[in-house]
Amino acid sequence: MSNFGNLPRTVLTALAPLVWGTTYVVTTELLPQGHPLFAGLLRALPAGLVALAITRTLPRGAWWGKAAVLGVLNIGLFLPLLFVAAERLPGGVAATLGAAQPLVVAVLAVTVLRESPSARRVLWGIVGVVGVGLVVIGPNAALDVTGVVAGLAGAVTMALGVTLTKRWGRPEGVGATAFAGWQLAAGGLFLVPITFLVEGAPPAIDLAAGLGYLWLGLVGGLISYALWFHGITVLPVTSVAVLGLLSPLVAAVLGVVLLGQTLGPVQIAGFGLSLAAIVAGQLPGPVRPRSAVPPLERTLS
Repeated sequence: MSNFGNLPRTVLTALAPLVWGTTYVVTTELLPQGHPLFAGLLRALPAGLVALAITRTLPRGAWWGKAAVLGVLNIGLFLPLLFVAAERLPGGVAATLGAAQPLVVAVLAVTVLRESPSARRVLWGIVGVVGVGLVVIGPNAALDVTGVVAGLAGAVTMALGVTLTKRWGRPEGVGATAFAGWQLAAGGLFLVPITFLVEGAPPAIDLAAGLGYLWLGLVGGLISYALWFHGITVLPVTSVAVLGLLSPLVAAVLGVVLLGQTLGPVQIAGFGLSLAAIVAGQLPGPVRPRSAVPPLERTLS
């Protein structure tokens, strides 16, 4: 079945990066600055605990370790790196670094999943990065070394988490909400000591910050990750990874709608390239012709 035969699943999975595209505007406009670890903690741990309370399903056997590894990669390391990049870099630079994730997944699909190398995946991954860069990097974009390292490390961390999620699958009989809850809880628990050691006491939370944390935790955490992890298990991993390009595009649109920013011809062209990369990532790869049956086998048949 082609990937477009899975269109409903693809659309549901795409809702996750669409929601994650709101992270930048929520972080900069609603949350207290200087507390990226605390933001990651509140996005993960409460949502994970809610999922566990709803599903009443815990890992068994080897899945305790697997859930911990996936939780640290997909949540515990990725979220603080994401918020550090969002705080220390212009949104466009941070988004472009994150857009490298499909390229990393294309490499990991060969080394971890033992899939055949695909120049097509790499090419469209590059197109996606270029497209996002054209959309969101302004002429006065400043580079901060810590922010750049955090952005690249976040892309690699999430790519490895996505790839391992695909390799290990989901335990039979375990729903997407429980599976997401395991990882959110594990990632959140990983963040607890680090957050208080690095950032100290939590910041004051006013109404705007409370609403921001609620959005990031409930919609951007529990609901989005349940959709995302379900998509990884039922769709090709490279197709899911390229859907992540939707996040910076949404962030750019929100900048226009909410922050009064504008999009020029270059940005519009970048939008087109990014959307082309997303669509191409959902298309099935070329079908290799079957090798001819040897004459002796044809005779025996």
